[in-house]
Amino acid sequence: MLSQNQTKKDRTEVWRAVKFTLFSISAGIIQVLSFALFHDVLHFEAYWLSYLPSLVLSVLWNFTFNRRYTFRSDANIGKSMALVALYYLVFTPLSSWWGQALSDAGVHDWIVQAINMLINFVTEFLYQKLVVYRHQMDTNDIARKQA
Repeated sequence: MLSQNQTKKDRTEVWRAVKFTLFSISAGIIQVLSFALFHDVLHFEAYWLSYLPSLVLSVLWNFTFNRRYTFRSDANIGKSMALVALYYLVFTPLSSWWGQALSDAGVHDWIVQAINMLINFVTEFLYQKLVVYRHQMDTNDIARKQA
């Protein structure tokens, strides 16, 4: 039988995943709208020219809200941003490369965008939870007020 502390911890982690999902959906909307602007309105020819700026806009949005409300962290913002930047130093070139390769192979650019967004969603949540905020979750003013 689970203890009350374990049950509370489990609920906290489920709620954290839900919040991350909701903020990621809002970041996804920003990414989709900006991708549409670059790809469908401005007609940038190469997939990656539409993908990169839309990714950057969504990352900035997502980082800001997830740091404050999902992970409720008062971790050093510069260090946290640097750690997220390290994730994107790996994810961005890889996703741009495979995205362009899939696009060149005839996969519709919007399907490639959806694939990239799904991979980004899962891997970034794990990275932020296990690396960026590993020892500094629930430490900000919001978490302290709730405790």
